[in-house]
Amino acid sequence: MDYVPAQHAALTNAEIIPMSLRTLHFVLPAGVDDLARPSGGNAYDRRICLDLPGFGWQVVKHTVGGDWPEPGAEGRAALARTLGELPDDTVVLLDGLVACGVPEVIVPEAGRLRLAVLVHLPLGDETGLEADVAAALDAKERETLRAVSAVIGTSDWAVRRLVSHHGLAPERVHVAAPGADIAPLASGTDGLSQLLCVASVTPRKGQHRLVEALATATDLPWSCVCVGSLTQDPEYVAGVRELITAYGLGDRFHLVGPRSGAALDASYAAADLMVLASYAETYGMAVTEALARGIPVLATDVGGLPEAVGRAPDGGVPGILVPPEDPAALAAELRGWFGEADVRRRLKAAARGRRAALDGWATTARSLAGVLGRLRPESREAA
Repeated sequence: MDYVPAQHAALTNAEIIPMSLRTLHFVLPAGVDDLARPSGGNAYDRRICLDLPGFGWQVVKHTVGGDWPEPGAEGRAALARTLGELPDDTVVLLDGLVACGVPEVIVPEAGRLRLAVLVHLPLGDETGLEADVAAALDAKERETLRAVSAVIGTSDWAVRRLVSHHGLAPERVHVAAPGADIAPLASGTDGLSQLLCVASVTPRKGQHRLVEALATATDLPWSCVCVGSLTQDPEYVAGVRELITAYGLGDRFHLVGPRSGAALDASYAAADLMVLASYAETYGMAVTEALARGIPVLATDVGGLPEAVGRAPDGGVPGILVPPEDPAALAAELRGWFGEADVRRRLKAAARGRRAALDGWATTARSLAGVLGRLRPESREAA
């Protein structure tokens, strides 16, 4: 949905935009605005840049090139230069992809800048990493997060994991869950058969398991569209394509690449059921984007996805959660979706109820603004 800055329906009179804004320096990976390589983290970052001024913070963006979270010398130098040029006591928010892998750059600045790190996904949780690489990234992230003034996670689950896994002081770790823009109710295709997966095609998103599940249900009249980047892991994409061909699903399972704007809206509008086979998620923005259109969800029970699915005000659950790495469970629930009209009616009603209760992005910005406003040099001593 297009963002209209003037529309902050959730604001009260006590939250009118102040006359003067404090300045936040937001350090982001280069490519954050590249719609050809979409990600939930990038979408979150772009949106809070738009919404934070409504809560008293003028945002100055600094994009830093590099192969994050493991940049070369040039990327580390660029980040060090960006931070080094900021005056003492400057309030700085860093995307965790940039910050968490380079404690040698971040830690020396933590004594003079008011640093907060926004963690979209713990580095070691990325699927497909070699064990030694994951362990090294995990250790670097721990060193970084223990040094900064505040850490921000995107779900209650993420906050709990960061606190327990890295041994962080709970009072220094905060939640700012993604918001959702209520959109027109999806008309769907026939109310049943059009499946939609919105996720970059990478090992963590598990599209190969989705293919395997659907291959056991070819007697059902489904069609699946997968919207998401095809360039982040070309080897994995090639493997998924091979699976699609091997199972004879070429006319039913479609990898269509990234979509944005009206094209993405059209994909949601045509969907009857959102499907997601992720191995790890800190929240799941695609899930709430679907629910914002009244589309039920079939997803894996990992990380913050249960929070994203949530419940309708009457307690109804607008989705079905299955274990990861279990194509048979996915296929079984899909059969239930096709075979039981009562299940469909219940899920659709709950999705519409959840739609009406979703928090908007103003709630996200308000949470972030509160954390930023409390950053103090002495808070680092608690680390």
